[in-house]
Amino acid sequence: METRRKFLKKMAAAGASALVVPQLLASCGKEEETYEGAAGAANLIVPKGDAMRITGTFLDEISHDIPHQNWGEHEWDRDFRYMKAIGIDTVILIRSGYRKFITYPSPYLLGQGCYMPSVDLVDMYLRLAEKYGMKFYFGLYDSGKYWDTHDMSHEVEHNRYVIDEVWRLYGEKYRSFGGWYISGEISRATRGAIGAFHAMGKQCKEVSGGLPTFISPWIDGKKAVSNAQNAVTADEHEREWDEIFDGIHDVVDACAFQDGHIDYDELDLFFSINKRLADKYGMKCWTNAESFDRDMPIRFPPIKFDKLRLKLEAAKRAGYDKAITFEFSHFMSPQSAYLQAGHLYDRYKEYFEIE
Repeated sequence: METRRKFLKKMAAAGASALVVPQLLASCGKEEETYEGAAGAANLIVPKGDAMRITGTFLDEISHDIPHQNWGEHEWDRDFRYMKAIGIDTVILIRSGYRKFITYPSPYLLGQGCYMPSVDLVDMYLRLAEKYGMKFYFGLYDSGKYWDTHDMSHEVEHNRYVIDEVWRLYGEKYRSFGGWYISGEISRATRGAIGAFHAMGKQCKEVSGGLPTFISPWIDGKKAVSNAQNAVTADEHEREWDEIFDGIHDVVDACAFQDGHIDYDELDLFFSINKRLADKYGMKCWTNAESFDRDMPIRFPPIKFDKLRLKLEAAKRAGYDKAITFEFSHFMSPQSAYLQAGHLYDRYKEYFEIE
């Protein structure tokens, strides 16, 4: 058993160490500052900036599996400044509601039993987008029923009201209202998806005078299935999405496939297919460059910079039209709750030599 005398000696030694550490840091402060100034982009051993830049981001305020940061308008204003500083010109509301939680006081959705939000986030995002010269894409409502039933008819019915309502409340009021995100996420030839995407896309374009629409499906790759042997093949992916694009291209302007469900050595193969299909049907080919890491045993930390770099380099090689990300505020922002996000922001700026 440790005696009182030994314990006091141990604590005294620990205290002395605690005093020495700050003194050492103070004495080498100048050298540390010099080191920091010399570090960065000059030390990269890969070509700098040889990739697509991220120019759009989702805004994930109604989350499915990402923790809330509980920001108010002050924090969001600062985040829009951080976005603007690296060239982001487009912000996309990931969804205007999920099950009973919603982003704006929708008369229709409140009548369906949804909860009243404390702040009108749609109005706030539109104002901030206008302030910083960005375009805002409105993400449609997600009832959650599709995830339970794999039937998208519920989404068509709810959004039939939401689309008209949102355009009436905000569309004609804000110049920053730049388009629509059809938020239903699919990966394969899902039952009813073509008809649902077409119906919602058609209504969005009709009510807004033809503003652009886009979707962001995922690729049913190795990281999307429990058994890698069941992953979609490149031929299956091309055949199924050829059919989907054929059915929606007249009302959906762009497709931003999520890039995180395939391995890094598969990027060029699948990206070339996506671009070929988009070109065939006159659609824009975007990439949804996920800035969170799917390779880790926990959900979900900011991604390792080299992984993001590999994906953006592949998008450039494929000739994609635009790179957006899911999602800046959690996984790249210097004020994110994740400390690593600010470091990713710094590495990204170094790579693209952004001051």
